Amino acid sequence: MLYRNDRSGNPLSVLGYGCMRFSRKGNGIDLEKAEKVIMAAYRAGVNYFDTAYIYPGSEAAIGEIFERNGIREKIHIATKLPHYMIRDRRGLDKYFAEELSRLRTDYVDYYLMHHLTDLPMWENLKKIGITDWIREKKASGAIRNIGFSYHGNTDNFLQILQDYDWDFCQVQYNYLDEVSQAGVDGIRAAAAKGIPVMIMEPLRGGKLVNMLPADAGKAMEKSGRGWSPAEWGLRWLYNQPEVTVVLSGMNSLEMVWENCRIASEADAGCLTERDFAVLEKVKTAIRAKEKVGCTGCRYCMPCPKGVDIPGIFRCYNFMFTESKAQGRFQFAQTVGLTKKPAFATQCIRCGKCEQRCPQNIPIREKLREADRALRPLPYRIGIGLARSFMYRSPRAKKRKQTR
Repeated sequence: MLYRNDRSGNPLSVLGYGCMRFSRKGNGIDLEKAEKVIMAAYRAGVNYFDTAYIYPGSEAAIGEIFERNGIREKIHIATKLPHYMIRDRRGLDKYFAEELSRLRTDYVDYYLMHHLTDLPMWENLKKIGITDWIREKKASGAIRNIGFSYHGNTDNFLQILQDYDWDFCQVQYNYLDEVSQAGVDGIRAAAAKGIPVMIMEPLRGGKLVNMLPADAGKAMEKSGRGWSPAEWGLRWLYNQPEVTVVLSGMNSLEMVWENCRIASEADAGCLTERDFAVLEKVKTAIRAKEKVGCTGCRYCMPCPKGVDIPGIFRCYNFMFTESKAQGRFQFAQTVGLTKKPAFATQCIRCGKCEQRCPQNIPIREKLREADRALRPLPYRIGIGLARSFMYRSPRAKKRKQTR
């Protein structure tokens, strides 16, 4: 495992464990599987684990796993303040105390202001005393490093970056988002200030692995490198010295082994001009197919009317990166036939989802567009009939049996 240092000289594994997408079992996290995968990553050298207050069950799960295996002092925990749920100083103390309890610890190594999109968000936190609060927590040792995670444009990122003496930052960044959000200008500005940069969505929620158009896959294969799509994406990031840690949500031992191998081999300068040319072909192929730039981060959720926004967009994109039939089939399986309806037609156009979307997607407009494509009349009728059969009332079933 390769390591890059934080501001204090502490070595951080270049591969970090993103704890947002653990496998589920029943109504919660599959803790047994999560422990196996986390401990495999730890034994391979991963020492940075990223979670957040709003990731369902995540903080409690990793807190239990770290305590049970006695490795709390050997790893770094990053978690996040849900500032969008806080109105005063008491709220800061309340949520932080709850996070410490979940994590079974008395300190957080890397603490982030979660999901800042512009300077006014940070200014509002300053009005309720966040800077004094941070100073007190750092002085007591309850917080070791303070940072922010960011979803917005480059200009706003630079304003937030310059407004406070941050210890680190976290941004969405990958070869498709090179000039969007904080972008390459943002990470270079952070690095110039000596601020470590943690990367989220390095593979766009798996899209740069599982949803590549055929032309993109062929370009990678013809390169002769023998790298998987995931390796191409990760090496693109490790190639840049400004990147400190790349987060990956690893849900299998195979994924851990592959990602740890890459993180043990790929360093700054590992790509050639020929490699960059291959990635340009890949980007051209992807953008020619993609209809909605949704990463599946689920910040738009929950919808007050139950619309499965990321699920619908995933299926809509699938129609164009794979085939219309496959997209509609996926829609029927994952959205159309769920017991609780999740259709785009349930949208009341309140706009709450668009306020929270890191990608600034015009969600209301795109939902209508996606629904028309995914549910033409024959599919709408078919899904409706299937739903009426699957979810007819017990009384109706009993009447049919007695006839």
